[in-house]
Amino acid sequence: MSAYLRRYFTRKLGSSDADVEDLVQETLLAIHLKRETWDAAQPFTSWAYAIAHYKLIDQFRRRRVRRAEPLEAANSLFSSDDEDPSARLDVDRLLGELPDRQRQVLSDVKLGGLSTAEAARKSGMSESAVKVSVHRSLKVLMRRVRDEN
Repeated sequence: MSAYLRRYFTRKLGSSDADVEDLVQETLLAIHLKRETWDAAQPFTSWAYAIAHYKLIDQFRRRRVRRAEPLEAANSLFSSDDEDPSARLDVDRLLGELPDRQRQVLSDVKLGGLSTAEAARKSGMSESAVKVSVHRSLKVLMRRVRDEN
């Protein structure tokens, strides 16, 4: 967790080592002290990101800094260049369970970063069909992951 948090806070604050390290320690302590509030049925990363996000906001308030950061960017907490290869294998396995067309559209939009318009042109589908396909694919994958757990 420390390495992920350190990268996250460094991206948000720059290379202010003392502030970054203080935030990492504060966040780890908060995660430990509030661990009973984590709902095991929910993703750990979102819960941990929320704690880190609020620790960052607390830091900004102490320094009287005003910035806006979207909470929806939870993936940025655990994104890194040295991504765990087992996570990629899990994603590939789950995507392999989808029909070819759904897999391609979902990969293009959610993993490849294409807009729905770009994915529609690439796949020969309408934009609304791409949106529906992505939504349904995500629902299927979330259901499968939940059932596995």
